[in-house]
Amino acid sequence: QVQLVESGGGVVQAGSSLRLSCAASGRTFSSSSMGWFRQAPGKEREFVAVINWTGTTTFYADSVKGRFTISRDHAKNTVYLQMNSLRFEDTAVYYCAAASSTRDIAVVGRPDYWGQGTKVTVSS
Repeated sequence: QVQLVESGGGVVQAGSSLRLSCAASGRTFSSSSMGWFRQAPGKEREFVAVINWTGTTTFYADSVKGRFTISRDHAKNTVYLQMNSLRFEDTAVYYCAAASSTRDIAVVGRPDYWGQGTKVTVSS
C-alpha cells in the first residue's frame, strides 16, 4: 500500500517555475515507479512524466519535454516535478501516481495508486 500527498501547486505567471512534491508513505515506495499526470478543465487526464524505481530512467510527454524534470529522493520518500518555462496550457490539476512499472504509468496510464492532486494555474 502506498499513500501519496502532493504539494507545491499555486498561481504563477507564464514563464515562471514551480516545483511540485509528492510525499509517499508505505513500504513499496522504494521499489515503485513514480509519475505525474495532469487534468486540465474540460479535458481528459494525461500523462506528464515517469521515473523508475532506481531513478535512472525517466520519460516525458512531448508537451513538457525540455521544460519539466522528474526526480526522486529515496531518503525522503518524495518525488518531485520541477516545472520551468510554464505556459498557460500547463494549467491543470497535477496528480502523483505510483505503479510497479514505468509502463503502467507512461503507456497504459493505469497506476496502482493516486494522490489527491494539486492545482497549478498559469496566468498569461
